[in-house]
Amino acid sequence: MTAPIVALILIAVLLFVVALSGVRIVHPFQKGIVEQLGKYKETKNPGLHVILPFAQTITMVDMREQVIDVPPQEVITSDNVVVSVDAVIYYEPTDPQRMQYNVANFLMAITKLAQTNMRNVIGDMTLDQALTSRDQLNSNLRQILDDATDNWGARVMRVEIQRIDPPPDVMSAMHEQMKAERTRRAQVTTADGYREAAILSAEGDKQAAILTAQGVRERQMLEAQGQAQAERELADAERYRQETTAAGEAAAIELVYGAIHRGGPTNDLLAVKYLEALARIGDGRATKIFLPLDGSGMTGALAGLAELFRETHAERVASDGPGELPTR
Repeated sequence: MTAPIVALILIAVLLFVVALSGVRIVHPFQKGIVEQLGKYKETKNPGLHVILPFAQTITMVDMREQVIDVPPQEVITSDNVVVSVDAVIYYEPTDPQRMQYNVANFLMAITKLAQTNMRNVIGDMTLDQALTSRDQLNSNLRQILDDATDNWGARVMRVEIQRIDPPPDVMSAMHEQMKAERTRRAQVTTADGYREAAILSAEGDKQAAILTAQGVRERQMLEAQGQAQAERELADAERYRQETTAAGEAAAIELVYGAIHRGGPTNDLLAVKYLEALARIGDGRATKIFLPLDGSGMTGALAGLAELFRETHAERVASDGPGELPTR
């Protein structure tokens, strides 16, 4: 192999290596910044690209969302409490050209910017506000950082405050305050329970008293109705008895006086009725009795009754033998 042939082979290999060095692959999550002779030429999208060796260079910029951990730092709140705060920043590149040329060290720049603005934002808050308003704090920091990084070709997506640590003595006081608050809430809850129980018990006693009074009233009404019913029944029975007695007496009177008017009264019958009337008159409480009757007629009637009694007794003696007259 002669020298010219070897030289040609070396030249061909050198040209191949030079041509191969000009082939660049841009991945889907990247964009390429092409510079030609020290000047910006263009931005390459993902894919296979060929640049001029030695005259052009390409710089890859990662377009994926990135995360930055902001180191803890001491911050003084508006009520003069020193707290330790750290955060996490999520950003996304939007313009690879500005990110490449507008800031020298993007990570350091955004970290220092976040620390400075955390001191400013938290310094305007009290400790209680900083602990209870993390959403507002995150939103304020994100707005500030997003406005500042827009010129750097990046967009801040989220800012999350990880920890806000007060000093140990403040933490102890906070624990005591929380314990006292929980104790107060427990006492209030217990008092509310006792109050509700007392109210329910009073309502139950009230309902029981109402039901008892209603039961007593209904029982008294039923007893009064029963007593009234019994009295009505007794009155009806007495009225029926009186009506029956009166009817019997009327029938007897009708029978007697009918017989008197039809057959003509005898002195004996008149004497019997007279004695019956005297018996009824004697049952009263009167101390004086006036008899507006004919004394001679009544005396004759009584004498007739006595004669009739002696005749009846004589006949009985004749049939049964001698005996004593009754004394009455």
